[in-house]
Amino acid sequence: MANYTKISVADDARTELHDALNLTGAEVSINALPAGVGVPFFHAHKQNEEIYAILEGNGKAVIDGEEIALTAGDWLRVAPSAMRQFSASADSGIKYICIQVKADSLESYTADDAIMG
Repeated sequence: MANYTKISVADDARTELHDALNLTGAEVSINALPAGVGVPFFHAHKQNEEIYAILEGNGKAVIDGEEIALTAGDWLRVAPSAMRQFSASADSGIKYICIQVKADSLESYTADDAIMG
């Protein structure tokens, strides 16, 4: 059995990779909102922080009542307890990746977590 999983994803409005990649430490989703469309609800999390990577287009996030402009190339980290909602701008859709991980769980990274072979 291989020590990796590779998939290709369609250009859907939302693709969750947890089950497709058998993820064990993160949830990753790819999201696309057409121009003028927003997620129809605010939400927060119990344990998970979210990291957003804006791939294409423009939009905004409303986090704890504060409006933050988003454009391709932006990265945004949102604490678990923050209430958040995302929308595409009126004249441009937005495509983004959302990475969800348990807050305060990172113990080592990059070279500190490497085993050299």
